[in-house]
Amino acid sequence: MLTFFKIMPRAIALYSGGLDSTLAILVAMMQGIEVIAVTFLTHFGCDISDRSSCSKDPFAAAAQFGFEVKLCHLADRFTEIVKKPKFGHGKNMNPCIDCRILMLKEAKVLMAMRGADFIITGEVLGQRPMSQRRDTFPKIDKEAGLAGYIVRPLSAQLLNPTIPEQAGIIDREKLCAFNGRSRKPQIALAREFGLTDYPAPAGGCLLTDPIYSHRLRELLEHTPSPESKAIQFLRVGRHFRVPRAGKIIVGRHEEDNKMIDSLAGVGDYLLWVEGQGSPLTVASGTMTEDELVIAAALCARYSDAKTLPVVDVSVKKNGGSFIMQVSPASDEMIDKYMVRVPGTKTKEHKKGAV
Repeated sequence: MLTFFKIMPRAIALYSGGLDSTLAILVAMMQGIEVIAVTFLTHFGCDISDRSSCSKDPFAAAAQFGFEVKLCHLADRFTEIVKKPKFGHGKNMNPCIDCRILMLKEAKVLMAMRGADFIITGEVLGQRPMSQRRDTFPKIDKEAGLAGYIVRPLSAQLLNPTIPEQAGIIDREKLCAFNGRSRKPQIALAREFGLTDYPAPAGGCLLTDPIYSHRLRELLEHTPSPESKAIQFLRVGRHFRVPRAGKIIVGRHEEDNKMIDSLAGVGDYLLWVEGQGSPLTVASGTMTEDELVIAAALCARYSDAKTLPVVDVSVKKNGGSFIMQVSPASDEMIDKYMVRVPGTKTKEHKKGAV
């Protein structure tokens, strides 16, 4: 005698760890859907180590509510679309539509591997101006090769029925009709689920930040195919560009100093002022002797020795070290070499200095 077992419907969820993507998963799970969540990592802040709104440790909610989380690093595939997105950038360097398409294509592969029926996202209609619009959703779904198979549980009742809804795999009437940028409906739903640990809204990934975006454009102008280390350096310090394409980064605080120390590699110069409160400074690229003097002067200027006429700056490279005696950098030197957003004030303490 044959016994037939009903297979639980399964979905792949795009999961940032934020409130919306968590709620989308919980809404589906309430209907008996097995959910496998995938968190995508990039070089630009959409990862679990960053503080942006698209990044929150995904495992706390997964442990609380019992769903699986897979991690996937998009690496150079994402870097290439940042450089030249098919659907363009947003206000800054954010390729939101191309980003979503890439993630969905990767989720489609996992969907086939795990025998899932459809894909879930936490998108809310009207929440983001570039990628979360009524006319944009079908374009994204088609480009990803997933037309009809992407369910957006938080706004589903405001959108056309998907194939899983039409097939009765998921009940449309039990999905939501959230719209716009208010988080009040999500907060209320989170309370119903007992979800309390979720991040406050923020600006999204680093590519939406104007200062970070300017740094990235400037980097790509000089280095069209930058190493991961160069991209990671964009997050920290004050940035200066010297004539022979060399880059100087001066730490602003202890956290910057630690990150500079961890990222600096073979061939990089590390500079600091011994015995004083001092930034850690890294000079990378092809550095002439004159340019290294500039790096030392900048390091001295941002140290507690900035009022002295001459400062001893320690320099280390590839295990060797030496001392350079320099005068702290002048305002004119800072203005000449600092990488900053065009049209903003030139002084280091003004907004726009990067």
